[in-house]
This record gives sequence, C-alpha cells and structure tokens, in this order.
Amino acid sequence: MDVEPRQIVYKTPTGAPLHLHVFDPAPRSERAAAIVFFFGGGWHGGTPEQFFPHCRRLAARGMLAASAVYRTAGSHGASPFECVADGKSAVRWLRVHADELNIDPARIAAGGGSAGGHVAACTGVLKGFDEPGEDLRVSSRPSALVLFNPVIDTTETGFGAARLGGRARDLSPVHHVEPGAPPTIIFHGTADTAVPLENVERFRRAMLSAGSRCELVPFEGKAHAFFNYSRDREAYAQTVAAAEEFLASLGLLPPAA
Repeated sequence: MDVEPRQIVYKTPTGAPLHLHVFDPAPRSERAAAIVFFFGGGWHGGTPEQFFPHCRRLAARGMLAASAVYRTAGSHGASPFECVADGKSAVRWLRVHADELNIDPARIAAGGGSAGGHVAACTGVLKGFDEPGEDLRVSSRPSALVLFNPVIDTTETGFGAARLGGRARDLSPVHHVEPGAPPTIIFHGTADTAVPLENVERFRRAMLSAGSRCELVPFEGKAHAFFNYSRDREAYAQTVAAAEEFLASLGLLPPAA
C-alpha cells in the first residue's frame, strides 16, 4: 500500500494555508536529511502529487521528503515572484522546525520540475525575494538541488519572459550564479522544446565556473516532463536512482544497501 503523507501548514500568506505533504522516514535515532519538491505547471497550476512517488522512494531510503503547495496564477493569482517567495519559505520552515521534525538543518535539499524546478533553483542561487516578515537570519538556501527539466533562464533566450516583463532577468537563475551555489544535478530531455537543453548546459557552465558542482544528465530524444512517474516509468526510475546516488554522495542519503 502506498504510504500517505501528513499535511503541515508552513505558511498562510493570504489567509489560505499552504501545506507541505510530508513523508516521514522510518523511525531513527539520528537526524535525517530532508528534501522539499515543487511541482511544475508554468507557474499557473500543478499539483503536489506530481512528486509523491519521488517522496515515497526517498523516505524509504531514510530521508524526510516533502512536496509543497505554493501559490500559482491559477490558484491565487500569483506571479512567479510569489512562487519563489513560497519556495524560500518552505526551505526556511523546514530549517526552523528541524528539531521537531528530527532532521538536520544543515542537510536540506530542494527539487522540482519545470516551473517547480525554477522555484527550487531560485532558492539555491537568488538573493532576496523572501516573504516579508520572515526571520532572514534563518537561511532559505538548500544544501543541494535536484532539478528536472527546470526553467533556468527566464529571459527571451529561455522560458517565461512574457510573464515577467521588464524583470525577466531578475528571476533568471542562470544570470545569478555565484560562488557558494549548492551542488546540483539536472535531468533534461534532449528533445525538450519548452525549455531548451542549451539553457541548462549554460547553467552548468556557469556553476562550474563559480566553483560549484553541477551534473547534467541528458536523456536522448526525451521531451519536456519525461521524468514523471505517470508518463514514463523507466525514465522515472532512472532519474530517481541517479538522484539517490547524487544525494548519497553528499551525505544526504545513506549508501545503498
């Protein structure tokens, strides 16, 4: 039987609560690492259930895994800037509540697909865009990023410039990579027409130039959203296995038995 998550409110920005769907690891004496995922949907829609299969798998390996609800244009009339603010809030909330969750605040990763990959990437490389009133002494930067065909360039050479108007570059991860960016793995289809492969190749080069680890795993002939459990079980299994290996190399997962 599939394990069902528990829902925890991490933020109430407009009177309506935003939830984390939390999959707990098996009981353990030591603190676990954690990861929070953000769903895709062009900043307009989407559902946290998209990453439930990933969460179940990582929780079974000993990691607290959560899939976040965040504001979108369809649900809250939100802009991509508010999507990013919610992503930062989710990472910060996990860090603030590390003791009660029995997780290590120094080992919190973020992940996501497409626009959700953009949200995750922004938590890792963008300064600012935090929710007003939050304790900025608590970092919202994750320890690692796991990205699935992420929107990584929001200017005219990428995806989403029309949504951002004159501020497209402000929210474009590839334009804000600096030393200290968290280690990252990216899964991307070579036939992706929504987010060109060139965008993530350029991001990888920027990360390496800044001295940060960045692995790009291309999938030949695969289109956008290829990684989803509901779309391509084989690709899902391959991407999750590689993500587990990456997280284990950083000490966020125990080595495979």
